[in-house]
Amino acid sequence: QVQLVESGGGLVQAGGSLRLSCVASGRTSGSAVIGWFRQAPGRERQFLAAITWQGDQTIDQHSVKGRLTISRDNAKNTVYLHLNSLTPEDTAVYYCAARRRGSGNFAIATDYDFWGRGTQVTVSS
Repeated sequence: QVQLVESGGGLVQAGGSLRLSCVASGRTSGSAVIGWFRQAPGRERQFLAAITWQGDQTIDQHSVKGRLTISRDNAKNTVYLHLNSLTPEDTAVYYCAARRRGSGNFAIATDYDFWGRGTQVTVSS
């Protein structure tokens, strides 16, 4: 089992930025890839980015239009998501997830084996 805990959410003003953290614990060998998703009320879960522990990244440029960076600190078993130029459309619950398989399409939510509980991000106008 892999446990994932997100943090860093909250209320942010439009135009601001945030950094979310995802700490993995447990059998982290089962987390070849860490992905970030978000889900706004009434909308489907949306893929944002993923990173392997070797540092290979996949970022959905369509959803965040170059405003996102993803990074990791292997020593801390932590993956970070930095999102800038926030707008109210970024309001959502942000989740990190882990998958055992280190290859394939990282944007498919159902391919992830473990999920955190999410952290709420609210962007005020």
